[in-house]
Amino acid sequence: MFDAVATFARSVGIADLFGRGFLSVLLTFLTAAAFTWRFIPGVRDFAIRVGWADLPNERRLNKEPLPNAGGLAIFAGFIVSVVVAWALRPIIIQDVQIQVLAILLGATIMVLTGFIDDQFGLSPVFRLAVQLLGAVLLIVNGLHIDFNSIPFLPTVPEAVNQPLGIALTILWVVGLTNAMNLLDGVDGVVGGVSFVSAVVLLVSAAQFPDRAAAVILLAGLAGAALGYLRHNYNPSRIIMGDAGATLFGYTLAAVSLLGTLKFSVGASLLVPLLVMALPILDTTQVVLGRLARGIRNPLGHPDKTHLHHRLLAATGKARRTAQILWAVALICGVIGMVVQGVPGAAIVVTVLVLLLCLWFVAYRRVRAAEQEKRAELN
Repeated sequence: MFDAVATFARSVGIADLFGRGFLSVLLTFLTAAAFTWRFIPGVRDFAIRVGWADLPNERRLNKEPLPNAGGLAIFAGFIVSVVVAWALRPIIIQDVQIQVLAILLGATIMVLTGFIDDQFGLSPVFRLAVQLLGAVLLIVNGLHIDFNSIPFLPTVPEAVNQPLGIALTILWVVGLTNAMNLLDGVDGVVGGVSFVSAVVLLVSAAQFPDRAAAVILLAGLAGAALGYLRHNYNPSRIIMGDAGATLFGYTLAAVSLLGTLKFSVGASLLVPLLVMALPILDTTQVVLGRLARGIRNPLGHPDKTHLHHRLLAATGKARRTAQILWAVALICGVIGMVVQGVPGAAIVVTVLVLLLCLWFVAYRRVRAAEQEKRAELN
């Protein structure tokens, strides 16, 4: 029986089911999920007392002020879990320590800037400048795209390859950071999409022995997303704000670049490109639509032309909208894993785990909301 379980575990990419490496990844995920899950109620209560809340506007769907400090709890859960994993040192990550630190520093900058923007408002130009800084931070620490490694594209001279790769890296990081932020408009959408994306990328990265650092970071990010989603599924008790959305977008973009250190960028970026096709396509259609309407600054003029807004208008239900977009993200993730060559058994297990986790947090939130309603009536 034990041998059969161990054999199955190896078939889904787990070399040693009871080894320190796998258990550390699992502990990282559970730490992030539990810490975020339990930390958010306290953050919510404090946010209400000090007035950290989003007011209703043309982009938001809430009818009354809603605490917007969820991003701080997500970041705290993510960092705590990474610190725990780092202390355990289950795997050798010395070769990429500087890159991991660069990612964490950049994520911190995104969260702080997003939080300040949530509370006081920052100009689009300043936010873009900070995002550019975050992208440059990755580049100077060795995390960048090599254009000549991208399949199906012509090889260019080295004098052109480097600046072109830098430009693509900036576009990738800044673009995905904004894409995830723009997707945040309906309860549960970004939390669920980020959870699905992080888990799919984790499984894909686990197929390669030198991507252990990426696996740890993605486990922490996935756990934080799941813990947050417990409180954000409709009816939401708190939202992540720009702090949380940009944290997810930036970190997912940055961690995907860790795969370019020893493997070709074609293999390491194709999967995240497919996995995160939903926010990318949403942002693309919104930007093109606004430009077509003569809006010169498409990122600085919020409206309700996003996919989640269109779906909400069609379904009339926030929960159904979130579920549909989770399904789309999951389908994109499966396609990405197939392209990556992830074993079929691993794909099936990943889908089942994702569905179970999403059902569990949605069920817990709905049950809690019903209990809150009954308490109000009494």
